[in-house]
Amino acid sequence: MKPLGPIPTGYESRDGELAIGGKTARELVAEAGGTPLFVYSKAHLDARMAELRAAMPERLAIHFAVKANPFRPVIEHMAGLVDGFDIASGGELAMVTDAGIDPALVSFAGPGKRDAELEAAIAAGVTLNCESENEARRALAIGSRLGAAPRIAIRVNPDFELRGSGMKMGGGAKPFGIDAERVPALAREVIAAGADWRGLHIFTGSQALDAEAIAETQGNVLDLADRLAREIGHGPLPKLNMGGGLGIPYFAGDAPVDLDYVGEELSRRFATLPETLETTQLCIELGRYLVGEAGVYLCEVVDRKVSHGETYLVTDGGLHHQLAASGNFGTVVRRNYPVAIATRFGVEADEEANVVGCLCTPLDRLADKAMLPRADVGDLVAVFCAGAYGASASPANFLGQGSAREMLV
Repeated sequence: MKPLGPIPTGYESRDGELAIGGKTARELVAEAGGTPLFVYSKAHLDARMAELRAAMPERLAIHFAVKANPFRPVIEHMAGLVDGFDIASGGELAMVTDAGIDPALVSFAGPGKRDAELEAAIAAGVTLNCESENEARRALAIGSRLGAAPRIAIRVNPDFELRGSGMKMGGGAKPFGIDAERVPALAREVIAAGADWRGLHIFTGSQALDAEAIAETQGNVLDLADRLAREIGHGPLPKLNMGGGLGIPYFAGDAPVDLDYVGEELSRRFATLPETLETTQLCIELGRYLVGEAGVYLCEVVDRKVSHGETYLVTDGGLHHQLAASGNFGTVVRRNYPVAIATRFGVEADEEANVVGCLCTPLDRLADKAMLPRADVGDLVAVFCAGAYGASASPANFLGQGSAREMLV
């Protein structure tokens, strides 16, 4: 038997079924028109943001990283909760503008920005987090051609990383950002060229659960920003994006981030900021921490079979929608996400079963040797922690399967 990950708090049973937003899993599937289906909970989004606001210093702005979940109703709902949006492509720029987001609240990071993307961002008034000297100079040239001063920040590749991070984005040789020692010269260059100087973006990593490591890294980010601002010599930084890093529990043994500890340490640092950061707009950008636990992936059991004594529940879902849950999105050793039989939610587990998808590949697994209530054809399986890097981060068109349905309730 292999343990399942912890089901996030806030999910309830109604009439023996998983209920989200006051509706049972079967009711949600009927409303959506079938499975597979991603369901995102407004109540979970609201609760997470309220918890975050209560723990963090009042001065700290919260940005939503759109790449975590670009479903338009989610973007529109988050617009009433967060202070800004971070995007990573021209496609995401179109998504946020189509959703009515003010471009002045948007910053654009990511290596390899094409000239057309730079032009669209500059014309809209989006802040560019430039990732290289070449990119910054291309932005300046495009701004000159358009007759617009580009809003430029510099993404810094720091000389430290986030300990325990599931995905390291800074420290050592990286495709992201500009090595810290080269930042002051470039900053002075873009300021002299007439850019609208927007400060620094320092992102070190993501999916960390260790509050002490997160607080230590945030302190290092503030120290580095102070040093770079002094070397740039242009007064206080206008803005500092401190990155993200807060993770969510996916696997057995994972514990939630101690948010209060992170907030207390950040408040302590904010109380003694140096002159270079006294008037700086300070923000963090979060993706999966805001939306990950708010999502559930529902799929239907279409076959039940036994092979060499092992039970297999074959569903109409799989890795083409939930690549991460299958273990094929960055994990080295496959472990089980939180999974339940949605139509027997809360019923005591009584059999060991493997939950698999409908694709003809042995990689298509949603749960291995998991203890679950007995499920038969027609039952619904729920995969939790599906609100981030699910639908948009999975190969939906593999084997011609197509996209899953999505809904916000």
